[in-house]
Amino acid sequence: MIKSLLRRLQSTCQASELSTFSHISLKLNESIWIRGRVHKTRVKGNIGFLILRNQLSTVQCCLFKSDSLPKSSLKYIESLPNESIIDIYGKVTKSEKPTSCSISDYEIQVQKYSLVSRSQEMLPFSYEEGLIADRVQLKTRLDSRVMDLRLPVNFTIFQLTSILCDYFRRSLLDRNFIEIHSPKIIEGVSEGGSEVFITDYFGRKACLAQSPQLYKQMAILGDLDKVFEIGPVFRAENSNTHRHLCEFTGLDIEMTLVYDYLEVVKLVYKMFVKIFTAFDEKKELEVVYKHFGVEKISFKEDLVMFTFEEACSLLREEGFTQEVLHDISQENEKSLGKIVKRKFNTDFYVVHRYPTMVRPFYTKPCEDNMDFSCSFDFFLRGEEIASGSQRIHDYEELKKNALQRSVNIDSIQSYLDCFKYGAYPHGGCGLGLERVIMLYLGIPNIRYASMFPRDPKRLNP
Repeated sequence: MIKSLLRRLQSTCQASELSTFSHISLKLNESIWIRGRVHKTRVKGNIGFLILRNQLSTVQCCLFKSDSLPKSSLKYIESLPNESIIDIYGKVTKSEKPTSCSISDYEIQVQKYSLVSRSQEMLPFSYEEGLIADRVQLKTRLDSRVMDLRLPVNFTIFQLTSILCDYFRRSLLDRNFIEIHSPKIIEGVSEGGSEVFITDYFGRKACLAQSPQLYKQMAILGDLDKVFEIGPVFRAENSNTHRHLCEFTGLDIEMTLVYDYLEVVKLVYKMFVKIFTAFDEKKELEVVYKHFGVEKISFKEDLVMFTFEEACSLLREEGFTQEVLHDISQENEKSLGKIVKRKFNTDFYVVHRYPTMVRPFYTKPCEDNMDFSCSFDFFLRGEEIASGSQRIHDYEELKKNALQRSVNIDSIQSYLDCFKYGAYPHGGCGLGLERVIMLYLGIPNIRYASMFPRDPKRLNP
């Protein structure tokens, strides 16, 4: 039915190809065919106005009563519910005065129109309500996520997410990394913890992978030299916080080392600086900053890094309690972020040489002090966005460490066996895509940065 209507409309209008909104300014005094959502309608006497919306763009369409557009046509346009999708055929003209639309200097004189899809009258929330951050609750937004995604702030968030993944991939491919795809159904745990989703695997117990950690190491032992992966990560943690998800997208790196783990730190830091610099040039981000009432991050091109002991000293100097062999709590991490911002004018920094006992079993201890490890975390706005280390590459040492941490050796035996046949020194790190986006943009809750988030209380949509 729609195809037959379109053929009839095309016969009365010179435009035979669907144009994007970006083409409107290039088609002054020409016929055009565009498609979009009904944003607003208004009819006054023999004149009708329709604001058409597509993604971040809006344009005013004018309808004048004529033989081809009788009064009933204008009334029909006025009756269309907002969010309906409609095809407009008309002529692009200059606006007499700038309109309130994003395309303010041009409008379309409508010759014909065709309804593509009619929306229901009752919406979960209106577009205008969604534009106000605190007008619609997060739960309501996530329950009606498709409506929420239509807002400029969310379009920008997920456009940025796509750009980050693309830059991450291209940046590493340019450095001769190989992209891998590791299994997500595994026999044992990936990170030495117990927070895993258990599933039945043809009568055997299996887990959803907490990370690609063991497999990216095995790829290095298979002489792939430098690898990365972009893929899902599953954590069965009953954490209902602003920064935790049960499923998120991991950006993982693993590489052979010439000297030590600082090679990974420098590579990742430089990559982040380039990503943040590219992001800062995007004017669309002002939509997000304005929506959530936050400011851009500050970061330095040169590496800003503290040892764990130095980080503890910074906290203690400000009156906070922090033991040098205990991990830093979430509250102290936030406080450290504020201290670093005030003293060093940056939201982006690295802490390295964490206590050995607070890191996974495969983390290599420091040779000069076994109480500390060749490990690091990247921080943004006082929260961790990436974690990594140099790995133990000696079979006996790795097995001993796993036993000391009560890791089930049988479940990781195939991983351990790989180290029997010679292993290069290697290291790597893992980033959480949604957390990077959340903290770079200053979004208050990670669920905004996940298209369809999964947390302990949400399994749909």
